[in-house]
Amino acid sequence: MDCCAFCSADTYMIKPLYERMRISYKASLYRDVLYLLVDKEGHKFEAFFFPYGVSVFWGTSKELGLRMIQEEVQSLEEFHSDDVEIDLFTYIYGDAARIVEDEITLPNHDVLTKLAISHGIAQSVKLATFESSIQKTYNSTKTIPQNLYMQGKIPLSRKEIRRKMGELFLARNSINLHMDVLDTPEFFWEYPELEPLYKLAANYLDISARVEVLNQRMDVIQGLFVMLGNELNHLHSSRLEMTIILLIVIEVLIALMRDIFHLI
Repeated sequence: MDCCAFCSADTYMIKPLYERMRISYKASLYRDVLYLLVDKEGHKFEAFFFPYGVSVFWGTSKELGLRMIQEEVQSLEEFHSDDVEIDLFTYIYGDAARIVEDEITLPNHDVLTKLAISHGIAQSVKLATFESSIQKTYNSTKTIPQNLYMQGKIPLSRKEIRRKMGELFLARNSINLHMDVLDTPEFFWEYPELEPLYKLAANYLDISARVEVLNQRMDVIQGLFVMLGNELNHLHSSRLEMTIILLIVIEVLIALMRDIFHLI
């Protein structure tokens, strides 16, 4: 059977989504995570919707999951993403929980078991969107330090530098505002016996190591931001110096024309 995870938005409005979905499906809330038992087109499956814009479907195809998000969820998304991040697994039932080569073995059919593992999967998919965002930002700015090294200056106007600084600031802050979703979920304060299942998924998906790499890339972005700020200050100082020099030259010319050539 298939397990599909999608990050389709910045956030889901969970409470309004719950009120809508409970009309058509069996719906429950687990600490701001919406659970659905869906019977759609004669096909039964389960789905979890996390407030940070991620959904995890158990027992249905990628196509049906995406269609359900588009038709029934998208209107209650904030900052919908046209480039949906997707992760795919398969799952079976067995004696003990494990994950091997993207196949999840569940020890039972319990909803909370799926939810515990879904927390790890959802964090991984959200983390992938952060990684993609940082990579795009880095790719668009990586020539800046190269130009500084090769030419001794940044070949950008003041306006272009401000735009680059704005781009870096938005990329960094959008991630900083959501980094807390990668902490151990509060759900496990209430169900500590399920935390090993979450850690199983988190360890398999290398969440801790990927967060560390992400933080290192954020430091690089911060360094670029500071460098551009310094360059902007340098350009401002240079402009002031040129203005002062020009005023001095004008004053000298006026003095020469008045006192030496008596033209004024």
